[in-house]
Amino acid sequence: MTYVNSTSANQHAAAADAPTIYVCVTCRPPGEPDSPVRPGEILAAATSRAAAGTEVQVRRMRCLGNCTRGASAAMRANGSWTYVFGGLDASSADALIEGARMLARAADGILPWRGRPTPLKRGLIARVPPIGFEEVDE
Repeated sequence: MTYVNSTSANQHAAAADAPTIYVCVTCRPPGEPDSPVRPGEILAAATSRAAAGTEVQVRRMRCLGNCTRGASAAMRANGSWTYVFGGLDASSADALIEGARMLARAADGILPWRGRPTPLKRGLIARVPPIGFEEVDE
């Protein structure tokens, strides 16, 4: 028989519902494949600091496959579309947090254009529908 600590399960469920930002930590400076500097790691650290005290989760990950437009990050909230952004830097951290919070509040799961921070307007790479999404022709 398996027992689940309800506090732990509740914390896990809350974390799963929280808006999440995934930051690529393997991005390198353009044209410098051997550089030890990792702009993505710098962005991840800045975004983690900006998220402190908020409901936003920040997760570091290896490669979002957007190498030519790094540093890159993706964001999602429970049931929402997923957004991928590129051309970011450490100064984009607050914009990522605000965007994730906007996405979490969006009733239709779509990040609103109006009020979206500028780095998330100019840096949009892709918008991916949620699992189970079906386009409705009207």
